[in-house]
Amino acid sequence: MANRHRGEIEAEIGGARRRLVLTLGALAELEDAFGADDLVALTERFGSGRLKARDLTRIIGAGLRGAGEAVSDDDVAAFVVDGGAQGYVRIAAELIAVTFGEATE
Repeated sequence: MANRHRGEIEAEIGGARRRLVLTLGALAELEDAFGADDLVALTERFGSGRLKARDLTRIIGAGLRGAGEAVSDDDVAAFVVDGGAQGYVRIAAELIAVTFGEATE
């Protein structure tokens, strides 16, 4: 069971119920991937509402790896999610919201 107070969520990804969490290491990975200088810049990027499909795979992949899954971003891109692209957006938005606070949603 995911603990939202620790920044965890659960989502149906690739036909399996999976846990995601953006640990400090996962956030550092995202800072590098997005070229963000710090967490504030990363939060501003997420808050812009302008994310590419590749951004979604990076965020979801980092969340899965933060929860201990050995998956690549390419693995995440190949997973099927209910709701298609909107399903990926929902998962990433929920993960960001529990990590940075509901106001970021």
